[in-house]
Amino acid sequence: MTNRSFTVIENEWIMLKDGTRLAARIWMPDNAEAEPVPAVLEFLPYRKRDGTSLRDESTYPVFAAAGIAGVRVDIRGSGESDGVIDGEYTELELANACELIAWIAEQPWSNGSVGMMGISWGGFNSLQVAALRPPALKAIISIASTVDRYNDDIHYKNGCHLSAQLSWAATMLGYQSRPPDPALVGERWKEMWLERLAGEPFLMEEWLAHQRRDAFWRHGSICEDFSSVQIPTLVIAGWADGYRNTPLMAVEGLGSKAKALIGPWVHKYPHFAWPKPRADFHGEAIAWWNKWLRGEDNGTDGLPQARAYILDAVRPAARRDADPGFWIAKDAWSPPQMECFYVEQFGRLTQGMPIPHAPDHMVYLRSPLDTGTASGEYFTLKPDAEMAIDQRADDAGSLVFETVPLAGDCDYLGRPVLTLALRAHATGGNLCARLIDVHPDGTATRAAFGVVNLTHRDGNADPKPLAPGEKVSVRLVLDACGYRFRKGHRIRLSLSSAYWPMILPPPEDEGVEIDLASLGLALPLLGDFRRIEIKEPANPDPLPKYIEHKAAATKRQVIRNLSANRTEYHIHEDTGLYEHPQTGLSTRQLREEVWSIAPDDPLSMTGTSTWTCDMRRPGWVVRTVATARIACTGTDWIVSAVVTAFEGDVQIFEKIFPETRIARDLM
Repeated sequence: MTNRSFTVIENEWIMLKDGTRLAARIWMPDNAEAEPVPAVLEFLPYRKRDGTSLRDESTYPVFAAAGIAGVRVDIRGSGESDGVIDGEYTELELANACELIAWIAEQPWSNGSVGMMGISWGGFNSLQVAALRPPALKAIISIASTVDRYNDDIHYKNGCHLSAQLSWAATMLGYQSRPPDPALVGERWKEMWLERLAGEPFLMEEWLAHQRRDAFWRHGSICEDFSSVQIPTLVIAGWADGYRNTPLMAVEGLGSKAKALIGPWVHKYPHFAWPKPRADFHGEAIAWWNKWLRGEDNGTDGLPQARAYILDAVRPAARRDADPGFWIAKDAWSPPQMECFYVEQFGRLTQGMPIPHAPDHMVYLRSPLDTGTASGEYFTLKPDAEMAIDQRADDAGSLVFETVPLAGDCDYLGRPVLTLALRAHATGGNLCARLIDVHPDGTATRAAFGVVNLTHRDGNADPKPLAPGEKVSVRLVLDACGYRFRKGHRIRLSLSSAYWPMILPPPEDEGVEIDLASLGLALPLLGDFRRIEIKEPANPDPLPKYIEHKAAATKRQVIRNLSANRTEYHIHEDTGLYEHPQTGLSTRQLREEVWSIAPDDPLSMTGTSTWTCDMRRPGWVVRTVATARIACTGTDWIVSAVVTAFEGDVQIFEKIFPETRIARDLM
């Protein structure tokens, strides 16, 4: 790395062909017009001025000091950019990204080579833009993203409806309802704000209109045609995050063009993520950009195809600041060999294959509908109860099968596969499978899980109802894991027909009969590997410090009202009120979410998610409140939302998205 001086351009207007002005924050190495530099684009709806400023200010100055320009652009309708957002990863968004890449490449300070990176939304659109092949885009880094928008995002999972879909719809209402900063856009701020408030969509309505894996979800899913991506791609994720499948799927689909890095992390950049150990993302990224945007011969092209952190007998805890384990490398990734288990006649999970043509051994499964409160969230941002906690409470409502204490350590990396036959008592239902590490003291750690809407058992594009009483075969691929089960521990398979509130219940709850004689569990062996070290960041606290006016707070609790036969799951997340020391802008976001269900009535399910967003500086105070709700009948999802905006103490706007009923499609 060099130590080049640089300048921060707080706001640069980039004019698109349609006349829309997008706002960019640029970290520019000095003397770049005389010595042109490569550039990295990050294109998000999360507000460069405040929303992502902490992480931007931890990374882009380091890039600029290494002679790489950072260009952080707000998507239309967010931050200081003109217009109104039109959805997730739309054709317009991706076309705008291609325009931005061309604009960057044409600047006198640019060497003509552009990279694109991001986490979550920015990781998604980096992959999707790469598939469009804009000429100046030479490499990407995609973190916590997906190659399959239907099955590995926050909407649906194997046909199951994720509660995160409502949470995210409310989040986007809250995020997109915020105004631009008057310090940058001047007197236009209020006009722009009102345009956003009037025009922003309630995305839940669109997502619920596509409950199957149709063209809406195939758009932007590069797994539809991996060959469309022709440039080097570094794909990063964490085992504690919902996007854990993507790195291995990417290297399997993209081949030698892709490199995978999987750590123990939640949904954060690796240089400040939890649980530790962290990774030196800045060093990794700069070497990547120098190789592919400058042509530097630094060995990056020789990185192992897959590097992963193998969790070693992790214990669940109220907070997991660091997870035990070890780093491994596979120079060439290939689908792993599988170690097979079956359930023997006394219910023990035993190594081997199910006995062919064995007599049926049917066991009835009908979990309480509040089974799953130990699941954590799909989308994890902190290493606390957002992550899966001790699984014993959920196991109480599940069928459990476990091995005898292991005679030696067992190491796995990849996606476990469950096969079984079952007989349904209704036309639909959900099935959840959890792979659990049972410690000698009984503590139960979830190592992997998978869910399936049984009407989607043969695919997500054309689901088929079950015929009550008819025996069907089910193959469920669980999420990827990298895990060591220690000698003396036991491997447990837990099956439940509910996993609430992570997935929402089916319209009927009649349970299923599982044929234990048919049950097979295949675990992906780690196989050949070599131990490696991953460099940790030199700075253990890389995020800048802002001025605290109100401390952050978080709380998750489960309330079981035994008299009313009702279970509620409450989430309270307060970011605190923090002031940027240079801009004087203070911001705060408050999330209040409640999920409720009667353990014996799937139609009793309700969810409410409210986001309150505050922005202020002396003489200027604004607030927006966005609330989204969901309920159901046997035939419909029922959704509604409202957004209210305040200037000071005066309400200046309210938009009501009236209650809408959307037919349940085999859910």
